[in-house]
Amino acid sequence: MDPQTLTNLFSCTFSPDPNVQKRAELEIRKLGAQEGTVTTVLQIIGNDNVDIATRQAAAVYLKNRVYSSYFIGDVARPDQVPIPASDQNNFKASVLPLIASSPSRAISVQLAGALKHVVARDFPEQWPTLADDVKKLLVSSNVNEVHAGCVTTLEMVRAFRFRQNNDILPKLVDAFFPTLVNIATQALSNAPVGPSEDVPTILHLILKTYSTSILLHLSPHQQSAESLVPWGRLLFQVVNLQIPKEAVPEDEEKRERCEWWKAKKWAYKILGRLFHRFGNPSQLPSTLQKDYAAFAQHFVTNYAPEIFKIYLQQIELFVSGQAWLSKKCQYRIFTFFTECVKPKSTWALLKPHFETLVSSYVFPQLSFTPAKEEQWNTDPVEFVRTTVDEYEAFDSPVSAATSFLFSLASNRTKTTFLPILGFINRVLQSKPAAPQRYGALNMTAALGPFIMRHPEVKGNMEQFMLEHVLPEFRAPEPYMRAVACEVLGTVIKAGMKFTNQQLLEQHLTAVAAAIDDAELVVRVHACLALTELVTETPSVQSVVAPQVGKVIQTLLKLAEETDLDILNHCMESMVETYQAELLPVAAELTARLCETYARLAKESQNADEVDPSAVDIDSIMESEANEDKTFAAMGVAKTISTVVNAVESSPEILAQIQEIIIPVVTLTLENKLLDLLDNMYDLVDALTYKLRSISPNMWPVFELTYKLFKADAVDFLDEMLPSLDNFVSFGTEMFKARADYRQMVLDIYQTAISSESLGENDAVNGCKLAESMLLNLRGCIDDALQPIVNTALTVVDKAKTSALRLANLNVLVNAVLYNPTATLHIMEQAGPGTARKFFDKWFDAIKVDNRLPRVHDKKLSIMALCTLMEMDPANVPASIQEGFHGIVSGALKLFQEYPKAVQARKELEEAFQNESDDESDEDDSKYLNMNEEDDDVWDEDSAYVEMLANEGQRLREKSEKAAAGEDFSDDESEDDDIEEELGYISPLDTVDPYVTFKQALTAFQMKNAQGYQLATTSLSPEQQTFLMEVMRIAEEHSAQAAAQS
Repeated sequence: MDPQTLTNLFSCTFSPDPNVQKRAELEIRKLGAQEGTVTTVLQIIGNDNVDIATRQAAAVYLKNRVYSSYFIGDVARPDQVPIPASDQNNFKASVLPLIASSPSRAISVQLAGALKHVVARDFPEQWPTLADDVKKLLVSSNVNEVHAGCVTTLEMVRAFRFRQNNDILPKLVDAFFPTLVNIATQALSNAPVGPSEDVPTILHLILKTYSTSILLHLSPHQQSAESLVPWGRLLFQVVNLQIPKEAVPEDEEKRERCEWWKAKKWAYKILGRLFHRFGNPSQLPSTLQKDYAAFAQHFVTNYAPEIFKIYLQQIELFVSGQAWLSKKCQYRIFTFFTECVKPKSTWALLKPHFETLVSSYVFPQLSFTPAKEEQWNTDPVEFVRTTVDEYEAFDSPVSAATSFLFSLASNRTKTTFLPILGFINRVLQSKPAAPQRYGALNMTAALGPFIMRHPEVKGNMEQFMLEHVLPEFRAPEPYMRAVACEVLGTVIKAGMKFTNQQLLEQHLTAVAAAIDDAELVVRVHACLALTELVTETPSVQSVVAPQVGKVIQTLLKLAEETDLDILNHCMESMVETYQAELLPVAAELTARLCETYARLAKESQNADEVDPSAVDIDSIMESEANEDKTFAAMGVAKTISTVVNAVESSPEILAQIQEIIIPVVTLTLENKLLDLLDNMYDLVDALTYKLRSISPNMWPVFELTYKLFKADAVDFLDEMLPSLDNFVSFGTEMFKARADYRQMVLDIYQTAISSESLGENDAVNGCKLAESMLLNLRGCIDDALQPIVNTALTVVDKAKTSALRLANLNVLVNAVLYNPTATLHIMEQAGPGTARKFFDKWFDAIKVDNRLPRVHDKKLSIMALCTLMEMDPANVPASIQEGFHGIVSGALKLFQEYPKAVQARKELEEAFQNESDDESDEDDSKYLNMNEEDDDVWDEDSAYVEMLANEGQRLREKSEKAAAGEDFSDDESEDDDIEEELGYISPLDTVDPYVTFKQALTAFQMKNAQGYQLATTSLSPEQQTFLMEVMRIAEEHSAQAAAQS
């Protein structure tokens, strides 16, 4: 391989001419299959005579080549060509020296990524010298080699950080961490004052390595005093370090990103993780008690108080202006303070200081700061996003301060809540400047759900609104008008009811005016507040009704301007509330929404177009790619679904809307926008189900669904199934005419059963599709009967869950119902005694309670048994003739359970209809803890963490035993109760099983007198009596049907 040729090609990959760039990339890909290419790439990266941009392009290629083809599984993609062993060995020999001599961080990052991938595959067995090579780098006197050693150690730890129960990571900790802490301690004590980043970079890497090592586990070495003491001392030193001004940039944004503050950020993060995950005994999940209980007690006693003391000092220095703190460090400090609220021991430390922390830190963070003002002016959409969505900027100081406020209010209500509200009132009563009034009202909005649940406070809110909120709607500062809207919306949503109708009208008038405000942020908050008023206040609903068209237009315009998902929720609420008023404009509204969805979907697709071979877990975890477009598109799709539900009463308008929606569904499927498939299939399901028909323009959606299932979306069958079932159920004439369509559905069923990449839930969905074919296409799929039966027979002994056993049994029972003679013949062809085996399984299910639990299961089996009664006795296989007479007693057994199942279904439907009435009843104890004692607090969050830990432990044990070939059973059964599917529609719904049974029994007597006599005389006296009752009910039903016709 000629290095110069390859160098020239890499130079061309960043040519401004796209044609030159493309040719170079194709040529490199072609050469990549040759032995020696990777070795030559390594030489180019290390060649100081080659320009850095070309070397960086070579490094990117190397990382992607290693990611895609260093290890290839049993099934290789067409573009995967294995890296030859000689190149693999040269990579291992060269990568560490290359990292040590790397001229730029961009190249180092690519090399490190490739290194991690190889370490994860080959260390230690295939790369036994690596650990010793790294140790030599770490003790070198050359700072570049020490840096390379730190980079390599970090990548080795990252390679094994998520592996459960592996012994490699603890060995890496034992081997490297004592050296790392010594390097960091010496570097810190000899740190030069100046702009050099060697020391802080090494410190940053070392602390990041420690943090990465404790994501899941804390090794025995790390728990020991031998490790904890020096690392603890180092971490406290880093946190306390006052960095000279000349060592960091003047610009605050650059300072946030500089190596010194990155190192401090990781120190804070480690201390927080040690406490949160391993060192907090009152919140430690039971599954971790065995490994960490002793450590937790030691840590909370000896280290948590010192951390608290140091953090408090840092905040005091920050709020007094004596020291600067990066935003990430502020976030970590207040996350730790929030963790201190629930444990009794740390609450004792925090309790004397909470009021000071609220007034000196939380309040300023929630006030209208210059940073907020700049964002308001330069990016108002982002201002709304970060102030309304608490998860949008979860790692910001504002978020941490708000979480701290929530934790105080909910976990230590008796001690903290009234003092906090007293502080808010004192601020507002003092009539401060607007930024401070904003802070007090912002705190009120944050605490709204707590305020409206506190028995001593909620009654005062109407007066509070009159005095402190209503006047702000007329404030000259737009942010005051916005926060006034926010407070109003929050307390209304939390349950506030105005007793003074005039005051309610004044607030409504103010909100209506704010909807036309010149400032975008105010308009958004006004729409949110109006939505809550409309949803929660009937009198407001009637006032807004004549203007709802204007409101919807405003919402649409705002949504198009901002792509804010929260506005979609507003539209959904408005559409649900004003269904009748919006019917005339439903088509226009849908068209606007579809235009917005199409734009967002295309923008989302463009943002997601990356080279899949270049993606690894770290880039996924650490990527800050903007997903807002996808979430906004999902929100718009949900709003379209709300419109579809709203116009259900008008089939003509619904059909018109369907034609508007189909193009965006097609757009999504054609472009394989997998993140949006769920929303699109919800729409297809709703449209086809509500219209009970398939329009000509909807059939291409069926074809695209099949293509997607066979290519990129094989694991989306759960989302596709309701729509596919509707295509079969309501498009029977098309399926009868199109053999290719019938083959597509059959292929989906067979793939769902046989594909190794799909699980039992997918197989259940496949069975439901086969059932739909057999029930809806009677007489039209004779050629599919044999493949369906043969496919189902393969599952009989393999199914592990009751859901699949039942679904598969129903397929075979449906086949019997479809054509009993052909089905039994196919079974016998599959192997001697197969029909008998099926009958044994079937009758076992009939005899055992709850094995056929749903109305459909029982009715289906009754109908199939009736079909067997009408068979010509000459067609009954010999293997089942002996027990064939049991079909009558089997049907009677089902009839005994059938009325109970019908009643249970009816009760479930009623409960489902009434469920929405109970949704608003929330338990106030979730918000407030009125306990006067300062004990440990165990709340819903604690219980949730405990549940996750227990489930994780159970799944790990199951996985380990499965890997070892052992049986595993636990209290958590894999089989959930199989419940009624209330939306399920079947051709059997209109069939009366009693009348059908009476007719079948008569036919049985005429066609097979001997079999009939044996079947009826073998019944017990109780069964014979019950048979007469079933016949009486059948007569009764026949008479009722005749009277109605």
